[in-house]
Amino acid sequence: MAQHKNPLVRGLFWFIVVLIFFYTMFPFYWTLNSSLKTEAELLQTPATFFPQNPTLQNYRAVFNNEDFLNGLKNSLIVSISTVLVSLVIGSFAAYALGKLRFRGKGVWLYLILAMTMFPQISILSSLYTIIKNLQLNATLGMVLSYMIFTLPFTVWVLTSFFKALPDELLQAAEVDGATPFEGFYKVLLPLTAPAMVTTGLLAFISAWNEYLFALTFTSIQPSARTVPVAIALFTGEVARQEPFGEIMAAAVVVTIPLIALVLVFQRRIVEGLTAGAVKG
Repeated sequence: MAQHKNPLVRGLFWFIVVLIFFYTMFPFYWTLNSSLKTEAELLQTPATFFPQNPTLQNYRAVFNNEDFLNGLKNSLIVSISTVLVSLVIGSFAAYALGKLRFRGKGVWLYLILAMTMFPQISILSSLYTIIKNLQLNATLGMVLSYMIFTLPFTVWVLTSFFKALPDELLQAAEVDGATPFEGFYKVLLPLTAPAMVTTGLLAFISAWNEYLFALTFTSIQPSARTVPVAIALFTGEVARQEPFGEIMAAAVVVTIPLIALVLVFQRRIVEGLTAGAVKG
């Protein structure tokens, strides 16, 4: 396929690339920029694009906030638990849907995907009633609720990976004396590592950033509040004061783990997103 050598076309292409880059990165820059400003500078008009007197006071205030630190701990517990449960259940379901033969397999797959069609607000009240009546711990309630939107995606993606794996692998394992379960977790499961990393990371991000369920379910158990709820409830030192600097600093802190995970697993993520795109 011939490449465009027209300077105008190339210039337009790179202009669009740069425009998209600034459009997507500017909010992150502005968050970091605001987190380094004093309260007086944050209230200045017009706003400054660079801190005049950079300070780490907002970060010190955030790390001295016990509610924020407790929220970080709760978010880690909830997010990691959600990922582990989603991957364990999702891998078994995907193996069954991708490799086993039974009637109505396609219908079940689309029913699982259809679960993601319902907006959170439409099922929030019923979930809250169930969790309250069963007297479940708020943390457990959040983990079970988050799987409503992490598990269908996990099953759908992993199913396509299991389908793409050759059936000869399982047949060879059976010839060597392996049971169907051993063929699953010793032969097929390691080959789905890119998909597991990709779906696990996306499930972690969804659980880490979730706010609506967390705010509702922790209303009766404030000690279980996750970090998005803790940030939303930041208060100033005086009445009607919005601690914008602390909120921005907290936003930077909670974004760092996500960036670190993406950088560490970027190769696996690319493999997971592109596997199966080309056959042959």
